[in-house]
Amino acid sequence: MRTIILTALILAATASADAQDIDAVLKSVEQNNVELKAMQKGNEATGLEIKSANTLEDLSIEYSPFYQSGVRGMASSELVVTQGFDFPTLYGARKKAGELRRNVLDMQYRAARRDILLAAKKLCLDIVGYNKQKQLLKERRKNADELLDMFKVKFDNGDATSLELNKIKLDRMNLETELVQADTKHATALRQLQALNGGEPVTLDMTEYPAPPTDDEATMYEKAVASDWTVRTAQAAVLAAEQDVKVNKQGWIPKLEVGYRRNTDGSSASNGFLVGGSIPLFSSRNKVKIAKARQTEAAMQQANARINAESSARALINQMRQLKASADAYDVPLMRQTLRLLRTAVENGEISITDYYVEAENIYKNMTAYMDIERQYQDVVTEIYKNDLYRERRPLRVFEMRGSRDPTWDDPQIYDLIFSKLRYRSLNLSYTAMYRSGRYWIIASVKSSRVTEASL
Repeated sequence: MRTIILTALILAATASADAQDIDAVLKSVEQNNVELKAMQKGNEATGLEIKSANTLEDLSIEYSPFYQSGVRGMASSELVVTQGFDFPTLYGARKKAGELRRNVLDMQYRAARRDILLAAKKLCLDIVGYNKQKQLLKERRKNADELLDMFKVKFDNGDATSLELNKIKLDRMNLETELVQADTKHATALRQLQALNGGEPVTLDMTEYPAPPTDDEATMYEKAVASDWTVRTAQAAVLAAEQDVKVNKQGWIPKLEVGYRRNTDGSSASNGFLVGGSIPLFSSRNKVKIAKARQTEAAMQQANARINAESSARALINQMRQLKASADAYDVPLMRQTLRLLRTAVENGEISITDYYVEAENIYKNMTAYMDIERQYQDVVTEIYKNDLYRERRPLRVFEMRGSRDPTWDDPQIYDLIFSKLRYRSLNLSYTAMYRSGRYWIIASVKSSRVTEASL
């Protein structure tokens, strides 16, 4: 066996503190969410039920004393101990079926986790948006306060009218109202986020959104469809249904029974063995047909889930493209520069306060419209990447790849690696796998129960 030593360079992109803040919130929600905790316990119980359904039947013990007229005490007795069990191959088939059903439960949990983290992420984005809105309103209020102080002096000197002074006061009053409304929306979103966090308090003071993705649209589409947990759940359900068909096809195999028999008659006793079985002539009727029908149903649900995922990905990417084009049409630096020029003009008496507010109000409307588009854009991007929300990143490191050949994409073990997220039960496993993610090859190595992951 050859040994290939691969050295992975750490290419960790510098993530912004804001993004890390959101990741921290999502991590907290995943740990504290009551619904996810309940689902975990429910899945554990269901898993135990599935496992217990593939155990041996209970041991049967029968004891029969016999009495005879004229005979003092017990004349004779019979002791029968029996153990029934299915044909050995059926236990293996059911074990695999149970593992596949538990895998479906795991996929369902991941889909639920995705939906909850998606809701949490959108609430985080709402809070960021409200923080940005409040920041802009506070800037406007500060500007109004400065203008009010300036025009009070002008009014005292007879250079401004009471109408101009009242115009500034009304603007400041409106700004205070908008700030109260923004605070209320912010508090509501924070309470909703706290509820998702199991009632634990959450703080998020971000005023900037996470950096936009760098993937091209083709890569976005591929990731959105390939990583969709609803599709993966449907795929797992198909595999489970296929195995159920195999299990039910063995339903005609007779059940076996072995046992021990002891008969006593007075002072003599005889021992023997019991061997028997039962032929399921009626109990297995139509079970194969039912299993095949459910297999067909699962396959159709899988096809429908993929169609929906593909359609949703196309629609979201198209919406993202349109929102980006709309956002690019706004020149934010130009708008801020114009506000500064208007402020200078009104201070120098080049324009009236009425003209200032007419022009400034139009600019602020455009800035608010830009912020709304920016918020919608973040929502759409989050939807596209919803199946990959919050994933702890492992450091890249040197590892060994052992084997007579390099791993390939179509290796079934690679498939299991991806969907199990590197979770192995064996503590002595030594295995390395490779799969493609975008333009990277992901090398995952498991050795002595340690899991490492690298991007090359």
